[in-house]
Amino acid sequence: MKSKKRFLTALTVAVSLTVMAGCSNSGTNQPSSTDTGSAAASGSTSFNLWLGWTATTNNDSLVQKYWREKEPGVDVKLETTQGDAMTALNLKINTGGFEDAAIFGRNETVKSAMNRSKQLMSLEQYFDMPDKYPGLASIPKQYLELMKDADGHIWSIPTWFDQNPDDPWPGWASQGWTVRTDVLESVGMTTADLATIEGVEAFLKKAAEQKDASGKSLLPLSFLMDTNDTLSWSDENAILTAYGVTTGGRGVEQRGDDFVFAYDDPNFKAAYEWMNKMYLAKLIDPEVVTNKKEQYNEKNKSGRVALNAGSFWNIPTSTWETLDGPTEPGWFYEVVPFPKVQGVEKVGINQVVNPNPGYDVYISSNTKNLEAILKFFDYTLQPKPEQQHVINEGPVGLYWNWVDQPLGKWQFTDEAYKTSRNSGDAAQKAKVTPELYMAASYSNEWYPWWNTADGGKAGAAKTIQFTEAIGKMGSIRVAEPYDLIEMKAGGLWEKYSPEIENIRKEYRAKLLMAKDSGQFETEWTKFQEALEKRGHWSEVKQEWLASYNEQVKAGK
Repeated sequence: MKSKKRFLTALTVAVSLTVMAGCSNSGTNQPSSTDTGSAAASGSTSFNLWLGWTATTNNDSLVQKYWREKEPGVDVKLETTQGDAMTALNLKINTGGFEDAAIFGRNETVKSAMNRSKQLMSLEQYFDMPDKYPGLASIPKQYLELMKDADGHIWSIPTWFDQNPDDPWPGWASQGWTVRTDVLESVGMTTADLATIEGVEAFLKKAAEQKDASGKSLLPLSFLMDTNDTLSWSDENAILTAYGVTTGGRGVEQRGDDFVFAYDDPNFKAAYEWMNKMYLAKLIDPEVVTNKKEQYNEKNKSGRVALNAGSFWNIPTSTWETLDGPTEPGWFYEVVPFPKVQGVEKVGINQVVNPNPGYDVYISSNTKNLEAILKFFDYTLQPKPEQQHVINEGPVGLYWNWVDQPLGKWQFTDEAYKTSRNSGDAAQKAKVTPELYMAASYSNEWYPWWNTADGGKAGAAKTIQFTEAIGKMGSIRVAEPYDLIEMKAGGLWEKYSPEIENIRKEYRAKLLMAKDSGQFETEWTKFQEALEKRGHWSEVKQEWLASYNEQVKAGK
């Protein structure tokens, strides 16, 4: 991805992450600088780490044994959350707090609850001690600046961030157009013929005349209308992307001095008009609105679908990953660029890459094991491209090794480890690794699961090829400041977002299945009215813009 050196500078200005009033007193019992130095000198080599999610744990796993006996010489005892994380957190806080340290996915609700508890230790001094804690000192300063409260305190150790915020890892891009090349060949076309939306239409018409192995007519185009999806993650987004509509993040895109929300983009309507046109021409699966995920998966596995729009994870990837060659229809899937739509200068954004920390490690002000905690996370946060893999699977040469050269292909070298690791059984996997990759950081320089030589079947390589290809199609960008605006708790955005989502799901089906252009216009008008009446759309947008302006002003 193109480097965006202005990103975090602008983000510092635009996004105010100052914690709630009173947060600077979170650690009312916290040690002073002198006290913490004394605590760290106590020589403790063990601590309890509470995971803010449900997991199967085994505190004598091979990777944990390595941590304990070799590097960094710390015994990390994991405690997992049962049930709802916030319920568990509130219960823990109200019964004296966690023992040593806790790691949670970054979340404003968690952060507020942690800070209100007044049970935390402030940690800012440990990020400026390169001689003793070089890993902690290597954390990009942009991230740390955004974490400071009004008094300059930092209440957590950030983890799972991009080591290079100017050139971040693009993530597992998956929302695109996936075609069966065997069907293309059978109708005398190539992937180049799908470069335009008109070319796609021509292909769909020809594909409708083809039969599958059982003699059934092919479904020219399909996608999954999952009831659990959102504006930022739905299969229709691949079509909206081709029409230049941004759905990633909060579905907001800056154009000049203005901000355009997805539902206000004229091409949002145009994209659904095209879908309706294809549906009426019987070029979209007639059951697209009612398909359950299992039905959609089966239609793809059995070779019923010629072209898919949306996330290739939904197809699903096992359709090709279980194959060694062209023995099943799944082998012929291939992603193609978003088709060009007349009048659309560039595709929309359907994925926003946020290099900022994804997890936070909180330390109890009552811990007696501060040195062990700091020593462990100083180790996990070493700024090496392979460090996430080292934390997940152990150091290079122990259970895995490079196939050819460092930062190239890798494979497991310990068969017993590999067997348990890949068994699919949570208890067996927990015997070898706690999968604590999120305690580390990551880098675009090397991503382990795009470079494994242990892929099994030949088809497994296709998933990596697909995601890398989509990542270069222009539908992904690094987060801008306006993507990360903090909406006020209890505000209109929080109150009405669920209803706005309900409205989207209700009317996408009605727009898609409208019996003619007249009914489509009627449903579109009702959709706009529902956004205003039920979703308070104008007010929600006003609140968003006010929050944006306030946070920009606060950062000046």
